[in-house]
Amino acid sequence: MNLLKIIVLAMIMGSCSTPVCAVNAAAAIDHKAPQYGIIDPALLVTGYSGKENLLYDVSWTGGIKIGELHLQVNALPDSDDEYEIRATVTTKNAAINLIYPIKDLHVTKVRGPKRLPYHYEIWQQEGYKYRAHRVIEYNQETGNIKYTKNNKLEGLFQVDGETNNEFSSFFNSRLMDFPLGGGFIVPTFADKKRVEVLVNAISTKRFDETLIGPVTTVEIMPIMTFKGLYDKKGDTVIWYTNDECRVPVMIHSKIIIGSLTAELTAYENPACTRYPAAAAKNNK
Repeated sequence: MNLLKIIVLAMIMGSCSTPVCAVNAAAAIDHKAPQYGIIDPALLVTGYSGKENLLYDVSWTGGIKIGELHLQVNALPDSDDEYEIRATVTTKNAAINLIYPIKDLHVTKVRGPKRLPYHYEIWQQEGYKYRAHRVIEYNQETGNIKYTKNNKLEGLFQVDGETNNEFSSFFNSRLMDFPLGGGFIVPTFADKKRVEVLVNAISTKRFDETLIGPVTTVEIMPIMTFKGLYDKKGDTVIWYTNDECRVPVMIHSKIIIGSLTAELTAYENPACTRYPAAAAKNNK
């Protein structure tokens, strides 16, 4: 069973992992000298309020629910500029849970005005036997990265320049300017190297029915050429509300067989007064 295992990276920051897909996506937008994305300080108030919660139902092709994705941004105690990004992917409330239960927890700790990661920890519980604990530590000043798995050193890496991981890339890129028809670069560490991820702003789209009501969104497509922790294949599209809250109301990702869709079912962020806390009836 691989469907739930690919959700975290395939849907959070994953996109096409082959040159052909990258070329097809590139044809749709203007790629003239994309620049590194810069976080808009005004958007940090909502994007890193320290109390944001997002819950998604994840469905496979045809609307079959296969799990849930829970995202949180929490302020760390005793610090003014340190936060943790928590992502939990689980087969909770899906029939597949009886056959192959999954509960993977990813915790990324970030700090500073650029919200760059310094600690990334993963706990994997998949099936009735597989368990793994991974830790990645980032030194943004020296470019040194240390990776351990189950308390054993797996690798020491050196990168040139600052870098995100997949989760800080997702949360930080939504706080950057979205140049419609263009893109920007978000450097990301994955597959043992620093990759310059191109994030494309494709177009705007109106959704008449979402958890938080009718919204106008910006359609974003990140282009990456690496697999990351989980295998994935195909384009990923994220729809963010086109306002100061930048709420990701829906994520759609093509996979080897079919596609996955994550639809927002609960949202809470006290810094986003535009959208009061909401939850679908079956999540209350």
